[in-house]
Amino acid sequence: MGGVGSTTVGGHKLLVFLLAITVLLVLARCFGWLARKAGMPALVGELLTGVVLGPSILGHLAPGITDWLLPAESEQMHLLDAVGQIGVLLLVGVTGAHLDLRLLRRRGGTAAKVSLGGLLIPLVFGLALGAFLPTVMETGDKDRVSFALFVGVAMCVSAIPVIAKTLTDMRLLHRNVGQLILLAGTLDDVVGWFLLSIVSAVAISGLSAGQVSLTFVYLVGFVILAALLGRPLVGRFMKVADRSDESGPSVAAAVTVVLAGAVTTHVLRMEAVFGAFVAGILIGAVAPNKAKLAPLRTLVMSVLAPIFLATAGLRMDLTALADPTVALAALAVLAIAIAGKFAGAYAGARLSRMSRWEGIAIGAGMNARGVVEVIVAMTGLRLGVLNPAMYTVFVLVAIVTSLMAPPMLRRAMAKVEHSDEERLREMEHGAWIGLAPSGDKQDTGTSRKAGAGEATA
Repeated sequence: MGGVGSTTVGGHKLLVFLLAITVLLVLARCFGWLARKAGMPALVGELLTGVVLGPSILGHLAPGITDWLLPAESEQMHLLDAVGQIGVLLLVGVTGAHLDLRLLRRRGGTAAKVSLGGLLIPLVFGLALGAFLPTVMETGDKDRVSFALFVGVAMCVSAIPVIAKTLTDMRLLHRNVGQLILLAGTLDDVVGWFLLSIVSAVAISGLSAGQVSLTFVYLVGFVILAALLGRPLVGRFMKVADRSDESGPSVAAAVTVVLAGAVTTHVLRMEAVFGAFVAGILIGAVAPNKAKLAPLRTLVMSVLAPIFLATAGLRMDLTALADPTVALAALAVLAIAIAGKFAGAYAGARLSRMSRWEGIAIGAGMNARGVVEVIVAMTGLRLGVLNPAMYTVFVLVAIVTSLMAPPMLRRAMAKVEHSDEERLREMEHGAWIGLAPSGDKQDTGTSRKAGAGEATA
């Protein structure tokens, strides 16, 4: 008994931890609300919480307060990281549960072209950029290959949570372009988690044909087992939980499945978020009553995700941009991130014989990086591939691209006419949420507050 008691968190450390979580959550919710009022995604305000409390502002102006509330000692930070990791795993799982695989089967060809363009071009740009960035952006603990691979992956990801919420807020989800953005973003997310697992394995074990091949085999094997064995098992598990009249058992079952998926891929030396994402897809495909999972989504989006994003912001150090070399590198990363993703998605749309304005809308929508970029950056920081300066740059990319998407979408979609298919789909969507049809112009003329997207992630 004494051995167990000796490992418990001490009174003062527990007090500091609880106070830190409380302050982070309250400020993240307040800043998120202010961001939405200003017509920006809540993600911006929630990340700003960490920026304000971290070394960028409060840590620079009043380091004593920051050192007391958020002490730099590893044990204290591990407590915050643990809460953030649970939050990000459940966030990724909830995101996976919202994917509609039936839409992917119906429009897979066009979505694949858009996704492929939006992956390959920014990936190549990112690899080249990673090879030539100044050494001040590296940690020095890992080789340049691992660094370039992480930059490449960070350049090619999209963020389904931000995309889906933005399209919903702008009443563009019923449009063909909106559907294609969502589908292509889904493929990007799947491939993005796949690539993140590969490059993470390379960063840990080094670049070798045997290690990369083994990781690839593990990934493919995990996906096949999830489809053939995991799907029926998860289906039975969720059905048993659904027998209760209350939502509690269904929520607990979903959390268990997501964490089990994360544990599995982590044991296989892959990223835990990949397992959580695949588990979320299984839940979305087999859950008999998704309405019972609404409390889980509320908890994740309203509590756990803001805490994770606030802790992610704590690691940003904007004072690093005072170095001209870092500032120029940041501008280069931001420009290539935006141009590469836009060009790739636009090229894919045009190859599918879509109009110029449809291509612009798809390029704008696919550019939103959001929380996925933050997760990639956090992974690179944790593995020692990225230093705080490069981490800060990637989080800036997440913020800027998430802010750019809504106004560009609004302008482009104003030039794209409604089709009869879209009108029918709009009526079907409206029947579910109690909205009247928007007409030809209303969904692109929605208020700027809605258009900016109230995405948490």
